[in-house]
Amino acid sequence: MGFATPTMRLARAHYELVVAHCLDGLPDEACGLFAGPLAQNDDGGRGDGLSTEPTGEITAVYLTTNADASARTYTVDSRELIKAMRDAEKAGGALVGVFHSHTHTDAYPSSTDVRQATYPEWIYALVSLKHPEPVLRAYRIRDGEIAEVAVEITG
Repeated sequence: MGFATPTMRLARAHYELVVAHCLDGLPDEACGLFAGPLAQNDDGGRGDGLSTEPTGEITAVYLTTNADASARTYTVDSRELIKAMRDAEKAGGALVGVFHSHTHTDAYPSSTDVRQATYPEWIYALVSLKHPEPVLRAYRIRDGEIAEVAVEITG
């Protein structure tokens, strides 16, 4: 079984920023948002015309506050979400995903993560801090189904 589309392409500087933010958030989960370009695609036979999907390229990373201040859950601060959304749109892109850390478990969506995945077009990245070396993996979560996407660190 292969990876879902698109491949998430993340510059090394963005990757290092994400990992550092997750480590800085300890003992709580840390979170943030990804921005990038959208591509228009056929609706896949749903009958609603064109849909927009992330191309996978991440052009900006927004480090946000975990409003839950919890080691088990996260919620992106709503003011920071709106600010990031406006900034991404001003730059000609859109918010295309979210990341958060798992402080003691693997980089795989929990049942809570799946329930909270309300944007089916987004890429959901997880950074596991379970082992000395952080692990970043990314997923598409649609209708409760989890599909891993490849992550490419560039530069």
